Amino acid sequence: MKTMLKKLHGRYYRYSVGLFLIIFYPCLYYFSRKPERYPIMNIFRKICGFLSSAISGIFYRITYQEPIDWSRTYIICPNHVSNIDITATTLGTKNNFHYIGKEELLHKPWLGLFFRTIDIPVNRESKMSSFRAFKKAEENLKKGMTLIIFPEGKIPKDYPPQLNEFKNGPFRLAIELKIPIIPVTCINTWKLLWDTGLERGSKPGICDIYYHKIIETTNMTVDDADTLKEQVFNIIDRKFKSGKI
Repeated sequence: MKTMLKKLHGRYYRYSVGLFLIIFYPCLYYFSRKPERYPIMNIFRKICGFLSSAISGIFYRITYQEPIDWSRTYIICPNHVSNIDITATTLGTKNNFHYIGKEELLHKPWLGLFFRTIDIPVNRESKMSSFRAFKKAEENLKKGMTLIIFPEGKIPKDYPPQLNEFKNGPFRLAIELKIPIIPVTCINTWKLLWDTGLERGSKPGICDIYYHKIIETTNMTVDDADTLKEQVFNIIDRKFKSGKI
């Protein structure tokens, strides 16, 4: 009975996401037409994320290890264990931002709008696609748009989840452009909704999200990319394994 209720809740949450994207689609579409409107598009993305979670009983407790100057541009690197990690980082990031995400999202109803405009799709199996995606991300970062990228590349299939190996791309990009990195730990989102929620369902509750201290890259060279990757991995891994704020 408990499993069935969780699966029903998981479907209810998915439908609630679709419902609010449909309701706000005219606004999202209008603000997606020109890059100068993207900051307002992100505001509506936050509203959709908050409302679809709230009516499902899912809320977010976002903690910042230190105050963040949101007038600066960052590369934000969260771990990835749940679809609601996207809503969590959307709500927790306070400046104009965009995502790099899997190419399949281009073909999703409603969600495809983001990846045809503000966000960047990537085919993980194609080196050329990855190259183009990071070149576009570089252009956006130079324009002052924070990049949110999950360095694991996808939601790992481990259950209970554990942190999987990080890709190199975001760390090389951060060093090359001298953009600071913010590691983010999605501590318990998987307990409310793991992966897509279709297999194990979901449940109401409070998601704990932790924005770690900013890591400056000004004095780093490309030779430091592996060290930076390991540093960010260890920061997130320790917090995730602790299960506490």
